[in-house]
Amino acid sequence: MGGLVALLVVLILGVMILASCIKIVPQAQAYVVERLGAYQQTWSVGLHIKVPFIDKVAKRVVLKEQVVDFAPQPVITKDNVTMRIDTVVFFQITDPKLFAYGVENPIMAIENLTATTLRNIIGEMELDQTLTSREVINTKMRASLDIATDPWGIKVNRVELKNIIPPAAIQDAMEKQMKAERERREAILRAEGEKKSTILVAEGQKESAILEAEAEKQSAILRAEAQKEKMIREAEGEAEAILKVQQATADGIRMIREAGADEAVLKIKSLEAFEKAADGQATKIIIPSEIQGLAGLAASAKEILK
Repeated sequence: MGGLVALLVVLILGVMILASCIKIVPQAQAYVVERLGAYQQTWSVGLHIKVPFIDKVAKRVVLKEQVVDFAPQPVITKDNVTMRIDTVVFFQITDPKLFAYGVENPIMAIENLTATTLRNIIGEMELDQTLTSREVINTKMRASLDIATDPWGIKVNRVELKNIIPPAAIQDAMEKQMKAERERREAILRAEGEKKSTILVAEGQKESAILEAEAEKQSAILRAEAQKEKMIREAEGEAEAILKVQQATADGIRMIREAGADEAVLKIKSLEAFEKAADGQATKIIIPSEIQGLAGLAASAKEILK
């Protein structure tokens, strides 16, 4: 009975030892394996079996990109302004062996390296340049950290300045400057608005004057055309009256001729027409010679008629 129990214990221990020797490496991870305390190999994703009591998984390494947010670090600018800046570093482990044996505490090493690199870069820049050159600072820090962490099997992908905290006095001065700048922009916008308004009013007055002049011109043209039409109608009326008079005169002459009037009658008619002409305002009348010869004839006719 005791031998059976011992056999079961041995079998159970064997199964446990065999199970502990079977390792499955998940995705985006790597295992650093040591044999008798020395580096043996790096296991990638998949199923692996180690030698019991000899091989040991020394470090499990995450190969995904990682993010660390470091506390604000005091830095001094070139113009002797002390500020606090906190950074965010995005990195990825590219060589698990170097990461396991390169540095004792990689995260702490990156933090200290980030602080010293940041102080070196900010120390060469003035306050205004620091506040407006985030991208330049990020690029310089990433390049410096990437070179420094390469022997540790770490690749720095990005470095971002999360916050730049200047002293309180500097913040007050910046707020006053921003307020003055906003007021200046407001004054400029107000002046531009008034200028545009004045221009629009002037353009409106100009267009109104042009329209009034155009209306006056059209009115003058219409009055001239109406006067012209009136004169034409009057001329046509006078011409028509003259035409009727001439037509009546022609009809009278034709009737006289048809009645057989001789030359003496025609001359008498001419004398009557001349008498009518003499009734006007003229003070001097020139009598043709042929009419003067008719004067006696007219007198004789009057005597006969008596």
